[in-house]
Amino acid sequence: MLLQGRTAVVTGASSGIGAATAERMAREGAPVLVNFYSDRERADAEAVVGRIEQAGGSAVSWQADVGDEEQVRTMMKAAVDRFGGIDVLVNNAGIENQQPILELSLDLWEAVLRTNLTGAFLCLREAGKIMAAGEGGVIINMSSVHEFIPWPGFAHYCASKGGMKLLMQTAARELAPRKIRVLSVAPGAIATPINKFVLDDPEALHAVLDEIPLGRMGRPEEIAAAVAWLASDEASYVTGTTFTADGGISLYPKFV
Repeated sequence: MLLQGRTAVVTGASSGIGAATAERMAREGAPVLVNFYSDRERADAEAVVGRIEQAGGSAVSWQADVGDEEQVRTMMKAAVDRFGGIDVLVNNAGIENQQPILELSLDLWEAVLRTNLTGAFLCLREAGKIMAAGEGGVIINMSSVHEFIPWPGFAHYCASKGGMKLLMQTAARELAPRKIRVLSVAPGAIATPINKFVLDDPEALHAVLDEIPLGRMGRPEEIAAAVAWLASDEASYVTGTTFTADGGISLYPKFV
């Protein structure tokens, strides 16, 4: 098992990539705190915990808004109290919605930045303190190919992921002496609930698939596999970089 003896916190883990990551980390031997945002996701988060326990793993669900400083502190303390520490943090919580930039309200801009970027910072900072007081650890931010590919209609989302890239790189430089690796995973188009607006629109889906050299959308389990490896000692020399898993979409196939 890649993560035997490690403990993990996965934010936004009630569905999609977060749920797949929590389940994969548990299969690799890590007890997992499964974070979820609101009562609407509670049943899904508890279902993730149930699947982990049924497979012989250990997990607990925890409701917290990652954009709320005090709730993040409480969540990290709960992980320490329950599991004895935090060895791996996966900053997966994120939101997106489409809005032309000239119609983008400040409230919507701030909501996306609050969850995607401020939330990643708060979790990184609080988990990092715990790791630094112990034997180090690994912090993995769930970024996106849109940390480097513009996406019309999603300026707030792209800004959050672009900011996450330099947050990750700066934290990696600062925290390396404390034996904390910090890196990002950048998925491309993945078949998850957040992409339902594409999956439910045959024309939009065809347009997306036409951009992917491998000819299909990715699966959450494929991203989870990358996260599990990056969190393990097999990737012990990897820090300060973004691991891209996108089926080749960043190759801009229409231009080659």
